[in-house]
Amino acid sequence: MKWFTISTSRHDTNKVVCGTHPLGGMPTNCRRRRRRSATALHDPNSGNDDQSLEFDIYPLSSYYFGSKDAFPSKYLTSADRVLRMKSNYAARGIRTCVEAVVLVELFKHPHLLLLQIRNSIYKLPGGRLRPGESDTDGLKRKLARKLSIIEDGDGSEWEVGECLEMWWRPDFETLVFPCLPPNVKQTKECIKVFLVKLPESRKFIVPKNMRLLAVPLCQVHENHKVWTKKIHLHGKYLGCSDK
Repeated sequence: MKWFTISTSRHDTNKVVCGTHPLGGMPTNCRRRRRRSATALHDPNSGNDDQSLEFDIYPLSSYYFGSKDAFPSKYLTSADRVLRMKSNYAARGIRTCVEAVVLVELFKHPHLLLLQIRNSIYKLPGGRLRPGESDTDGLKRKLARKLSIIEDGDGSEWEVGECLEMWWRPDFETLVFPCLPPNVKQTKECIKVFLVKLPESRKFIVPKNMRLLAVPLCQVHENHKVWTKKIHLHGKYLGCSDK
């Protein structure tokens, strides 16, 4: 498993405001800017700065946010969800899901884009792979379906980068772990998290029964009671600091 750090390079400083921002209506004091932030991901254990992955993140105000028809509701109770997972596992074996870490800049601080469902569930954009589908193709398909106006496109507008981490579900319960427990021989689900780099501007079109939130990494790290364990640990692994 890889452990990553994220750092935002700055030539000036400003107060960091930690607060969740629903997208669609922009904050009144957030003006359109073209300045970009240079961001680096690296493995602290490698001891080699050449292994760093540097990329740009752009201001939230550079992007347009709209809505489209709501997705059909798939609400399931915990018991129903377990039964469905058992049925799918018996038919297809291990379930593989892919998720995207998408970062934007707001108030000079990296923010993580999360989907909010039914006002209580927060998820990284992504979903389950189809049989035989590659990680990259599957993630592009899911991003196009949930965040683009053209749902059945080829997903070429999404740049899927490096796999940041993998999570494992050893049984049919809700808990996932960043490493496979040694006593588990047949895991039930594997979740792969990829970095998705954004262009300088683009349109995000979100189903009406979902909300796209920009959450500062400091809040993701600190509010472990709000976010799931997996999302909370993104804020820990992607520790941010201004240079």
